Amino acid sequence: MSIKKLKPVTPGQRFKIVNKFDQITVSSPEKYLSKGKCKSGGRNNYGKMTMRYFGGGHKKKYRIIDFKRRKFGISAIVKSIEYDPNRSSFISLIHYKNGEKSYIIAMNGFKIGQEIISGSKIPFKIGNSTFLSEIPLGTNISCIETKPGQGAKIARSAGSYAQLFAKDGKYATIKFPSGEIKMVLINCMATIGIVSNPDHQLEIYGKAGKNRHLGRRPRTRGVAMNPVDHPMGGGEGKASGGIPRSRKGFPSKGFRTRSRKKYSNKYILQRRKK
Repeated sequence: MSIKKLKPVTPGQRFKIVNKFDQITVSSPEKYLSKGKCKSGGRNNYGKMTMRYFGGGHKKKYRIIDFKRRKFGISAIVKSIEYDPNRSSFISLIHYKNGEKSYIIAMNGFKIGQEIISGSKIPFKIGNSTFLSEIPLGTNISCIETKPGQGAKIARSAGSYAQLFAKDGKYATIKFPSGEIKMVLINCMATIGIVSNPDHQLEIYGKAGKNRHLGRRPRTRGVAMNPVDHPMGGGEGKASGGIPRSRKGFPSKGFRTRSRKKYSNKYILQRRKK
């Protein structure tokens, strides 16, 4: 995968850095593995706007992704690598030996015609999915389950991965690039490899119109509002502000928002670095 910097032919292209999409092999999705996607525009069932700065954007189809990979022992062939507008990573269409087709999250290094498989006692190749109990220590993994049979929940976005750190009893310890160390049940599944499209973070949109294509409307700064509308509003000129906070008054820079009662807190051995 690679990126390219555009020549400043127009003002919007002056700082624009885009994905070349040289890995993409197919332009349209598999028909029966995709469905229409409705947009809410940030409105609830009464038509009242409950989320600001939503609306517009290009029309999308939702691709049905197999996050569970539960067809054990049936090998599949990677037929295509496709763009998915609903996620930052690429997806792959795979054909199983029994004739079935499905979409999975594409791993970095996937090639057309490559054979992959999921289950127990399988070779340790990129794209293969197996239980944490059978993966060697130090392996880069992604698409990790948090509960057995639930489907992939951790490390699904572009370029993300985790490292299998240790195994102790019924738990495996996973280390993330952020520095966080977490315990996961050893009979949860994970995919070997790093998620595709690692250069996604290097893209620069270059103009506001690109955000509108993604369905994001312009966001008004709090300091530009009146005191009645925002805690950071008011003042003469730009001499307003104070502590950065949300519209409801909660601090927004460095303030911990994670619930102290969250069930998965007990599985975190070490918090991410500040």
